[in-house]
Amino acid sequence: MFHVKHFDVIVVGGGHAGCEAAAAAARLGAKIALITLRQADLGTMSCNPAIGGLGKGHLVREVDALDGIMGTAADQAGIQFRLLNRKKGPAVQGPRAQTDRDLYRSAIQKLISAQENLQVIFGEAVDLIGSETKVNGVRLRDNSEITATSVVLTTGTFLRGVIHIGDVSRPGGRMGDDPSVKLAQRIDQFGLKLARL
Repeated sequence: MFHVKHFDVIVVGGGHAGCEAAAAAARLGAKIALITLRQADLGTMSCNPAIGGLGKGHLVREVDALDGIMGTAADQAGIQFRLLNRKKGPAVQGPRAQTDRDLYRSAIQKLISAQENLQVIFGEAVDLIGSETKVNGVRLRDNSEITATSVVLTTGTFLRGVIHIGDVSRPGGRMGDDPSVKLAQRIDQFGLKLARL
């Protein structure tokens, strides 16, 4: 269990976006709660273990320029570094690192645990505390409540997630994990539409 129950910012979700958001806010001096399901899930790469590349390489460099942790973790976990489109001009080239998933997760966990002002809380956020105009906390599955000035949702594929394998579809946030249905239902009550890319 955790001691502090009020924070400046609560970040729900411990994937790429959640870890970056929590670390960035903590670097600015805010008191942060990063909520993720389990210790083993913090920093998990859910899909492609590549960092950078043609489509998202510019984003990785922008995050790195703002002192983000993704590039540092990728450097520690990289197993192949390559410049894509090397034979073409610089405008269409893109550096990409293929990373070891376990090493990347471990690197992110070390960076997060070393970050001052950041407390990781393990549990499932199932409800938002507040009104339709202001959210000021979350309720976890164990009914504990955590309050904050701001709440950032970075749940990725977990909100009412569905996994499709061939002709078979089943609820899931990632292989082996349940989707976040209760939190999605609460967001519906705010009149916010959930959609898939």
